[in-house]
Parts: sequence; structure tokens; C-alpha cells
Amino acid sequence: MSQFPELRLRRLRISQTMRDLVCETHLSPSDFVMPIFVKEGIDAPVDIASMPGVQQLPLSHVANEAKTIADLKIPAVLLFGIPASKDACGSSSMQDDGIVQQAIREIKKAVPDLLVIADVCFCEFTDHGHCGVIGEHNHEPYLDNDATLENLSKQAVSFAKAGADMVAPSGMIDGMINSIRIGLDEAGFSLVPILSYAVKYASNYYGPFREAAEGAPKFGDRKQYQMNPANKNEALREAMQDIEEGADMIMVKPAQPYQDIIQLLKTEFPEVPMCCYQVSGEYAMINAAAQNDWIDLDKVMLESLLGLKRAGCDFIITYFAKRAASQLNNKD
Repeated sequence: MSQFPELRLRRLRISQTMRDLVCETHLSPSDFVMPIFVKEGIDAPVDIASMPGVQQLPLSHVANEAKTIADLKIPAVLLFGIPASKDACGSSSMQDDGIVQQAIREIKKAVPDLLVIADVCFCEFTDHGHCGVIGEHNHEPYLDNDATLENLSKQAVSFAKAGADMVAPSGMIDGMINSIRIGLDEAGFSLVPILSYAVKYASNYYGPFREAAEGAPKFGDRKQYQMNPANKNEALREAMQDIEEGADMIMVKPAQPYQDIIQLLKTEFPEVPMCCYQVSGEYAMINAAAQNDWIDLDKVMLESLLGLKRAGCDFIITYFAKRAASQLNNKD
């Protein structure tokens, strides 16, 4: 028996080389998806005050941004569009010359192998800022589920026609996967996969995103259709429904506060690729603490991403994608 049994675990931590040898979880640029905000009607990038390093881009800058991302060995982007004009149903998002459709074509022309994931929703495109068609229930505004499903299908097909490699419905509308899958199949896009925001909580971590995407609701909130942060088992029902309807991948959003949900879903559905979205509030908090010299930005950034990978994520949507990829590439 060893004289120092308490060193049994520490022996494997004695040097960086030893720690690397027995490391259980690894981060790579191939784990990341970089969000892009493209805005109609601007000529130069616009900084987003609450999200240091993130900008709204004009269409003319999208191709160069895509090349930068691809050069960092990041495999995919998630595309959001901000139109010049909005209406009650977000009609510009379903048109061939919509800002997202134009951006998709620019990216695929510049970097054909970069995967373009198109966010499928209406909050950035409607004048009321909600994720679909607004009706009425008990004399109060209410998101009309079925009318929204019809438009979601049209939007997804339009993005696929423009060249999107994947569509990602984010509105948490009941039946959205089935409606989009039927629409894509009937339009000849049966090979376009669906990444479902299967478990998206009505979270307070989205504030900076609403500045970036200019999609804050003009009245009420989104608690009618996004999940209650208090609920865990409901996440299983949401994910199961979307998988049964044809989702190829599932997502949890936000990420850091919901690692228990990520682990739960990965355990329940190990065969389904799992994604999480490290959202704007998570990104902003880490940056704010670093700006005050309370934490080391790069070390905490990588630790936060490692935690999400360890929880069960196969890939991570994060505004840190470029910075993290640069760090990891330099390390290699």
C-alpha cells in the first residue's frame, strides 16, 4: 500500500503534458457556430454597445466576415437579418430579395463550404416584435399558432431556395418542425436539415440580442410561447415532440444556466446531435467582468465553453466563436 494514498489523483495532474494526456473533454474550432447580424440600409458596420466585438454588418461586408470565420476553421454561421422596413407579418423575410436571402447568396458565393444556418423566426421582421402573427384571445393580443406555422414554412423554403444549408426555427411555436419539414420536402429541399430551438426558455439573458437584432416585443413578453425557466421535465416533452416531427438536431437556449437541461436531453436522446446557444447576456456578462479586471477574459471564455461541451453539447453557438477559435488555433 502506498505511503501517500492521498496523492493517487494528484499524480495525474502533475504537469500540463500529463493533464493533456488524461483530458476527458476537448474544445476545437469545429465545435463552434458564429452568429452574424446583417442589416439592410447601412453602409458600414455598427457596433453593438452591450456586446463588445459584435457588430451589425452591411450586406457588402458579409462575404469578408464569412471568409474570416472560415479561415479560423469555424464550420458554420447562424444568420440573422434586420430589414429596412417591417410589417405585421414580417413579409420581407419571405421574399427572394430579403436581407437574409441576399446574405445567404453572398456567403455561399464567397465560401461555398461554410455552412449557413438561417434562423427561422419573425421577431426581427415584424413591427410588433413578436415571433409570428398576432391575433386575439379573451380580448388580449395572442400569437396565432396556425397562422404563424404557415408563414414559418414559407420563410424556411425561401431561405432554402437562397442556398441555406440548414434552417433553425427559434420561435417555440407548437408544430413548427412538422410544418417546416412538410414545406421543405414539398419544395424539393428534403435534404435540408432542421436545427430546432427545441428548448428555448423565456429568459432574461436575451437583452443585448434585442439591441443587436432590433427585435424586442413592442408589448407584452414571450412567455405565451417560450418555456418557463422553472420547468425541467417539460423540456423532455418539447424535445421529444420536435424529434418526432422531424428535427435533425435539437438546441437548448440559454446555455450556462441550463446545463442541467443539456445533460438531461443528451442522456435521454444520445443519438440526436445536441446544440446549445451561449446567448448575448452570457457573452455580455463575461465581457463586462473582464473589462473591470475581475476575471481573465480568455481563460473564462474557454472555461465557459468547455463546461457546455462537457455537459453534452456536440456544438455551441457563441459570440465568442472567433476569439475562442483564434486562441485554440494558436495553441495548436
